[in-house]
Amino acid sequence: MAQDDPRELSGERIKESASEWVRKGEDIRRRVHDLTLLALRSRRFDRREIREVVRAITEGVTVGADQSRADMRQSLSEAFRGLDEALRKSSEAGRNALRQLVATGRDFSDQELKQALANIRKIEDDFLSTVGQVADAASERVRPELRAILDGARRSGTETGRQAAGTMTEFAQRFSAASIDVTLSGLEAASEFGARFAQVASGVLAGIADALGEKRSAKPAPQEAPPQQEQPGQGNT
Repeated sequence: MAQDDPRELSGERIKESASEWVRKGEDIRRRVHDLTLLALRSRRFDRREIREVVRAITEGVTVGADQSRADMRQSLSEAFRGLDEALRKSSEAGRNALRQLVATGRDFSDQELKQALANIRKIEDDFLSTVGQVADAASERVRPELRAILDGARRSGTETGRQAAGTMTEFAQRFSAASIDVTLSGLEAASEFGARFAQVASGVLAGIADALGEKRSAKPAPQEAPPQQEQPGQGNT
């Protein structure tokens, strides 16, 4: 995919790009990871937006895998890992945003903190349930393979879930798990983070995505091999 303006990354564009990379079968995990981060950085940091990106990516992946001649399980697995790694960075951005806001003290309330924690806790569930919905609607070839990958992720956990768990542990001394659950049940309908938290987290995630892009572009191009010198006695005849 060309370097798109993030504002142009509609759900359909995300889906088309994901499908293209999986169909080509070239460096699927990295390309899905980068596409996911690019899409997330241009959106408000909340669960609804994250779910929309996950759905578009996964729908594109299933179409591409169905059209590819490569090993389907391998292609789907690589795409899933790329998506998981990008969502882990999203959860990491949430954790860093919380640290910043808590450090400011008075202008960030305990209720806002509990609201943010409750929603971070749900990112993995949203991720897996959305992939599951796409798997149910996938073709007969793709559906069993994607379900098998999803079942494995539910058993072993995801990088996204481990990152979220680390965030909960970091702030556990402030609130009990039961307190977070109560907050989560009250917010389930809205599924939105607080406005200030969303703004800071979006900025942090944009910084992560930008740093990744700079790191990719800073990689030196492979050097051409020096011309082979003629050995003595091997001149033109």
